[in-house]
Amino acid sequence: MTITDLPTASFWRPGDHPGDRQFVGVGPVALERGGSLPDVTVAYETWGTLNEAGDNAVLVEHALTGDAHVEGPAGPGHATPGWWDGLVGPGRPLDTRRFFVVASNVLGGCQGTTGPSSEAPDGRPWGARFPAITIRDQVAVEARLADHLGIDRWAGVLGGSMGGMRAIEWATTHPQRVDTCIVLASTAYATADQIAWCQPQLLAIRADPRFHGGDYYEHGVAPLDGLGIARRIAHVTYRHEGELAERFGREAQLGEEPLGSDGRTGRFAVESYLDHHAGKLGARFDANSYLVLSEAMNSHDVGRDRGGVGAALAAFAGHLVVAGVDTDRLYPARLSDEIAALRPGTTLRHIPSRFGHDGFLIEIGRVGEIIREALAGGPVP
Repeated sequence: MTITDLPTASFWRPGDHPGDRQFVGVGPVALERGGSLPDVTVAYETWGTLNEAGDNAVLVEHALTGDAHVEGPAGPGHATPGWWDGLVGPGRPLDTRRFFVVASNVLGGCQGTTGPSSEAPDGRPWGARFPAITIRDQVAVEARLADHLGIDRWAGVLGGSMGGMRAIEWATTHPQRVDTCIVLASTAYATADQIAWCQPQLLAIRADPRFHGGDYYEHGVAPLDGLGIARRIAHVTYRHEGELAERFGREAQLGEEPLGSDGRTGRFAVESYLDHHAGKLGARFDANSYLVLSEAMNSHDVGRDRGGVGAALAAFAGHLVVAGVDTDRLYPARLSDEIAALRPGTTLRHIPSRFGHDGFLIEIGRVGEIIREALAGGPVP
């Protein structure tokens, strides 16, 4: 069975509708942990026009289960609307009358860029053979994309969560190629707490009987139970305890029998909520990509082999902006404060939200203000 025969919609395959994706081959890529990928393809989307000087480009970096579809409706080739709808377009914070906005699907992803579900040179899916990658490897591939597009220097690189990891890696790996770096709800290094939350997610996927050691593509199945458990665990860390209490409390799911003290006859509403998000992710995301990208996030440390975080950040002479969400329990705001303390001249902002980590996706108004200030100057009201 070849990858094109697989009955799944959880990853993009050649022959599927491209949607708004464009593609470029960036050649072989040597990897930080050893080994290489012989021929990497990058899927990306753009908005606006690159000017003659080539100095108006902005790179938007997606989070763990995102992709290049930052802005735009769901439709052929795109199972969901843009994940940051409202930020890109004429008159918006990423104003396409001024900026050429670029977003790519990350190396190791499953929406058009080379990842575990892609065909290896032998025509079979990479599966378990896909090598370990790091955030630095992902940025190296993005630098190849920038070269292809004729972009020597970004006016801005920005992202939240895993996207913020890549943004700050851009500033430390290629400091001469970034004018402004905006890091939202993220960190300069993966913490023990973040790695600890990740471990049971990875174990859940690998323990699913349908995982087949990572080579489930050739069995025509996917480890959706394990992926669903991983998503449930992760989603709890993405939201704030107070929001869950306010929205769900101890209520039973609507339409089901109440939960009595003598035994369970239904589901709690919050359980139904987590089930819903688990099902949504299984319909649009590949389990192997979840593993590969999660482990890349665990490897994140801009100070690795650079004398520490402070020394790494000192190499960046551009404008660094960091913003934490005040209720974020996965990437607490103290990590943004720490970056600002280590790197003099950093602009520190905060995003008030009742939603926890997901506030960087939901609080579009505040995020837009921070982006406008960073890229256009002037104080945030």
